[in-house]
Amino acid sequence: MEGSLEINNLSLLLSTSLLVVAIVISYKESLGLSKDIVIAGVRAVIQLFIIGFVLEYIFAIDQLVLTLLMIVFIIFNASYNSHQRSKGMSGSLKISLTAIGFSSLVSLLLLVVTGAIDLVPTQVVPITGMIANGSMVAVGLTFQSLDQQFKDHQQEVQEMLTLGASPLQASKSMIAQAIKTGISPTIDSTKTLGLVSLPGMMSGLIFAGVSPILAIRYQIVIMFMLVSASSIAGIIASYMAFRNYFNDFHQVTS
Repeated sequence: MEGSLEINNLSLLLSTSLLVVAIVISYKESLGLSKDIVIAGVRAVIQLFIIGFVLEYIFAIDQLVLTLLMIVFIIFNASYNSHQRSKGMSGSLKISLTAIGFSSLVSLLLLVVTGAIDLVPTQVVPITGMIANGSMVAVGLTFQSLDQQFKDHQQEVQEMLTLGASPLQASKSMIAQAIKTGISPTIDSTKTLGLVSLPGMMSGLIFAGVSPILAIRYQIVIMFMLVSASSIAGIIASYMAFRNYFNDFHQVTS
């Protein structure tokens, strides 16, 4: 049927040729990424099919408890991925859970209260995934930026502490830079919407037959939500994480 969104097994199988192109490039240029590309591709396929069957089950049942469990799973998974980028920072999982959990729940609550989405799994689960992913990137980049800055400016921080500054005062500029680093990708992607790329949600709605104007309205809400969530997550992560670089005597730890 014209306009249908069906992909048969043969089309899906032939799409793997696109992955082969990346593998050939890696081999020709001696990048050493062939194995990683294959693993990433296989892992993505398995994960997507699993989550597809799970979501189909959750959407069919439409129970609040299962929806909430799915939200918790998404937030925990995003938090664990951010935790892995923290390079062994003490309490990074707790920090990630707090930052991503708070930013995701606040954003979801605002969307539901304002009527932008309904409290149904077909809307709440995908939106939660978008929010948690944006917050995950922000927190991960915040961790990396903070760690690098404390390595580069350890002496400066120590001098400020010697002059009587508190750990927060000595870290203020690095916290600000870490927050900026964390949310910059979201801001940059927002600037180029409609000019360089059509975002995933908008494209998906158009594919499904929704009017482009209506799809744009939803995308505007989502992008504003992502900027807000990334900012909240970055701020929480920065102000919680910087304490790990000081001991109980307000000295910088190496």
